Amino acid sequence: MNRDCTVYETADFIGKRWTLLILLELYKGKSKKRYSEIKKDLKEITPKILSARLKELEKKDLIKKEIDTSSIPMKCYYSLNKSGTDFIKIIQQIKSWALKWKIDNRLCQLSECKNCEL
Repeated sequence: MNRDCTVYETADFIGKRWTLLILLELYKGKSKKRYSEIKKDLKEITPKILSARLKELEKKDLIKKEIDTSSIPMKCYYSLNKSGTDFIKIIQQIKSWALKWKIDNRLCQLSECKNCEL
Protein backbone atom coordinates (compact mmCIF):
# COMPACT_ATOMS: atom_id res chain seq x y z
CA MET A 1 0.00 0.00 0.00
CA ASN A 2 1.17 3.51 -0.77
CA ARG A 3 2.35 5.28 2.40
CA ASP A 4 0.98 8.54 0.97
CA CYS A 5 -2.52 7.05 1.02
CA THR A 6 -4.86 8.96 3.34
CA VAL A 7 -6.45 5.74 4.63
CA TYR A 8 -3.03 4.20 5.35
CA GLU A 9 -1.82 7.28 7.22
CA THR A 10 -5.03 7.57 9.24
CA ALA A 11 -5.13 3.85 10.08
CA ASP A 12 -1.49 4.02 11.17
CA PHE A 13 -2.35 6.76 13.66
CA ILE A 14 -5.74 5.65 15.00
CA GLY A 15 -4.73 2.00 15.01
CA LYS A 16 -2.30 2.55 17.86
CA ARG A 17 -3.41 0.83 21.03
CA TRP A 18 -5.42 3.05 23.40
CA THR A 19 -5.94 5.92 20.95
CA LEU A 20 -9.65 5.30 20.36
CA LEU A 21 -10.28 4.53 24.02
CA ILE A 22 -8.63 7.78 25.14
CA LEU A 23 -10.83 9.74 22.73
CA LEU A 24 -13.87 7.89 24.02
CA GLU A 25 -12.95 8.63 27.65
CA LEU A 26 -12.62 12.33 26.82
CA TYR A 27 -16.06 12.18 25.23
CA LYS A 28 -17.66 10.56 28.27
CA GLY A 29 -18.75 12.51 31.31
CA LYS A 30 -17.17 15.88 31.93
CA SER A 31 -16.11 18.19 29.13
CA LYS A 32 -12.53 18.32 30.49
CA LYS A 33 -10.49 15.68 32.26
CA ARG A 34 -7.20 15.68 34.04
CA TYR A 35 -4.50 13.11 33.27
CA SER A 36 -5.23 11.30 36.54
CA GLU A 37 -8.94 10.96 35.66
CA ILE A 38 -8.14 9.44 32.27
CA LYS A 39 -5.61 7.10 33.88
CA LYS A 40 -8.18 6.03 36.49
CA ASP A 41 -10.75 5.23 33.77
CA LEU A 42 -8.24 3.28 31.66
CA LYS A 43 -6.77 1.17 34.44
CA GLU A 44 -4.51 -0.99 32.28
CA ILE A 45 -2.79 1.80 30.34
CA THR A 46 0.74 2.61 31.47
CA PRO A 47 1.60 6.20 32.37
CA LYS A 48 4.23 6.28 29.61
CA ILE A 49 1.75 5.19 26.91
CA LEU A 50 -0.97 7.55 28.17
CA SER A 51 1.42 10.50 28.06
CA ALA A 52 2.62 9.54 24.59
CA ARG A 53 -0.91 9.10 23.21
CA LEU A 54 -2.11 12.40 24.70
CA LYS A 55 0.83 14.19 23.06
CA GLU A 56 0.09 12.48 19.73
CA LEU A 57 -3.61 13.33 19.91
CA GLU A 58 -2.76 16.94 20.68
CA LYS A 59 -0.24 17.07 17.83
CA LYS A 60 -2.80 15.54 15.44
CA ASP A 61 -5.26 18.23 16.62
CA LEU A 62 -7.92 15.89 18.01
CA ILE A 63 -7.62 17.12 21.60
CA LYS A 64 -6.55 20.29 23.32
CA LYS A 65 -4.54 20.68 26.48
CA GLU A 66 -5.32 23.55 28.82
CA ILE A 67 -3.00 24.52 31.64
CA ASP A 68 -4.48 26.19 34.69
CA THR A 69 -1.73 28.26 36.29
CA SER A 70 -4.03 29.84 38.87
CA SER A 71 -3.28 27.14 41.42
CA ILE A 72 -0.21 25.44 42.74
CA PRO A 73 0.55 22.89 41.52
CA MET A 74 -0.58 23.79 38.02
CA LYS A 75 -3.31 21.62 36.59
CA CYS A 76 -3.59 20.33 33.04
CA TYR A 77 -6.92 19.51 31.46
CA TYR A 78 -7.58 17.60 28.27
CA SER A 79 -10.67 17.85 26.11
CA LEU A 80 -11.84 17.05 22.61
CA ASN A 81 -11.66 19.83 20.08
CA LYS A 82 -13.87 20.06 16.98
CA SER A 83 -11.85 17.47 15.10
CA GLY A 84 -11.94 15.06 18.04
CA THR A 85 -15.66 15.57 18.58
CA ASP A 86 -16.25 14.89 14.91
CA PHE A 87 -14.14 11.71 15.18
CA ILE A 88 -16.47 10.40 17.91
CA LYS A 89 -19.04 9.86 15.14
CA ILE A 90 -16.62 7.39 13.55
CA ILE A 91 -16.19 5.58 16.87
CA GLN A 92 -19.98 5.34 17.16
CA GLN A 93 -20.13 3.90 13.63
CA ILE A 94 -17.55 1.29 14.65
CA LYS A 95 -19.75 0.43 17.63
CA SER A 96 -22.84 0.11 15.38
CA TRP A 97 -20.97 -2.12 12.94
CA ALA A 98 -19.61 -4.32 15.74
CA LEU A 99 -23.04 -4.70 17.35
CA LYS A 100 -24.57 -5.63 14.01
CA TRP A 101 -21.92 -8.09 12.81
CA LYS A 102 -19.55 -9.19 15.56
CA ILE A 103 -20.59 -8.61 19.15
CA ASP A 104 -23.80 -9.45 20.98
CA ASN A 105 -23.95 -6.90 23.78
CA ARG A 106 -27.49 -5.77 24.53
CA LEU A 107 -26.43 -3.46 27.37
CA CYS A 108 -24.00 -1.62 25.10
CA GLN A 109 -26.56 -1.54 22.31
CA LEU A 110 -29.03 0.29 24.55
CA SER A 111 -26.61 2.88 25.92
CA GLU A 112 -25.15 6.10 24.57
CA CYS A 113 -21.35 6.11 24.72
CA LYS A 114 -21.28 9.52 26.42
CA ASN A 115 -23.17 8.08 29.41
CA CYS A 116 -21.45 4.69 29.44
CA GLU A 117 -20.39 3.45 32.85
CA LEU A 118 -18.81 0.21 31.59
